[in-house]
Amino acid sequence: MNILRNPEIQQSLICHLILASLSVYLGFMHDPYCGQVLLLFSALYIAVHYIMTGLRYLKLKQLSQELDSMLHSNAPIQFEKYKEGELSILENELSKMTLRLREQALALANDKKLLADSMADISHQIRSPLTASNLILSLLREADMPVARRQQLIQELTQLLSRIDWLVEALLKISKLDAGTIPFQHEPVLVPDLIRHAAEPLLIPMELRSQTLSIADVSDSCKPPHFSGDFAWSTEAVLNILKNCMEHTPVGGQIQISFSQNAIYTEIIIEDNGPGFTAQDLPHLFERFYKGSNASEHSVGIGLALSRMIISRQNGTLKAENRTQGGARFIIKFYP
Repeated sequence: MNILRNPEIQQSLICHLILASLSVYLGFMHDPYCGQVLLLFSALYIAVHYIMTGLRYLKLKQLSQELDSMLHSNAPIQFEKYKEGELSILENELSKMTLRLREQALALANDKKLLADSMADISHQIRSPLTASNLILSLLREADMPVARRQQLIQELTQLLSRIDWLVEALLKISKLDAGTIPFQHEPVLVPDLIRHAAEPLLIPMELRSQTLSIADVSDSCKPPHFSGDFAWSTEAVLNILKNCMEHTPVGGQIQISFSQNAIYTEIIIEDNGPGFTAQDLPHLFERFYKGSNASEHSVGIGLALSRMIISRQNGTLKAENRTQGGARFIIKFYP
């Protein structure tokens, strides 16, 4: 490496030569012997200085090459070789930079994997209803089909399309939660308002099943239970839990919702008097696409997984257990 090609080194060398020449000239003017000594020391100083500078630039060149190798081939850098002088400051900053680059590369790799998994999940889950829809459409092309049968097929096709729409929407929500692209609001959420809003879409289906929904009365409370979170996404989580309870509660059954608050957390308990969970299902209830032994044929196993993801993103927990008197119990806790 020719350091003299560096403009800064050239300027520094010119300054050193001017100062050395002036010192030697003054030395010879005073005493020829003194001038010779000054000439010797000036030459020695300039030689040592630029040899050390050359070695420093050589290490900088090696560091630059190692950085280039790391960026292109992910080769590690031996930073312990650069523990001297101003290079220690540079080493510290480069250590931070390389650590951040590796973290970003790992995050990008994880994002790609999550995206691939999500796309595979979506394609797998919508394949069955799409196949059934195509079969129904082929049957509807028959001109001599009875009106009653045609209406039945149209109703089945409508249900399949609704199922596909719900599947795609739920899976896209899970994908966004996986990627961390959903900003959650942190606003006061009143639990009674949350429960009423989440239960509203299920009131008619529950009435058709002759099921009863019992919600705790908070009329005597000075301030109803509340927590800091996102009202819309919390509604989505509670709705999925209520829907699960409704689907597993027999005709004429009952779903109960109670809530409370203390200095540590805000708690919501949702219970039903259905068959509850088997011992084999309990450890896997919140796994994505897990279908329990009591699941309906239309269940895909993502509702509870989505609920837990939403609740956990808001500093909360979701737990499922069996009631002593029979039935299922879901316990939601939101922490400050």
